[in-house]
Amino acid sequence: MILCSWNLSLLAAEHGVSALSIPFLRFYVFVLAGFVGFQIITKVPALLHTPLMSATNAISGISLVGSLVAAGARFSTYSTILGFIAVTAATINVVGGFMITDRMLKMFKRYERN
Repeated sequence: MILCSWNLSLLAAEHGVSALSIPFLRFYVFVLAGFVGFQIITKVPALLHTPLMSATNAISGISLVGSLVAAGARFSTYSTILGFIAVTAATINVVGGFMITDRMLKMFKRYERN
């Protein structure tokens, strides 16, 4: 797989275009990233899910700040619309992540007996 992407990158460089301008290479990188991400997440033990969600929430917060900058930059109407969509998606991701983390922490809470 890596050899295939290396060959496509060399081919793109010979023709003077960016490697990511080749649609197949973009799709290939997307599929490979999805596969690697799925493999990593499924291998995480149950005890590490809460710290992993907290780190993911922090990353989502960073993307929320970036999307706010993109929405407020007013480069064009198109960038403002895409920035608004990014702000909405990142906000949903952050709020949902905190809700899931809170629910997971409640699962490990000890209840006192009367």
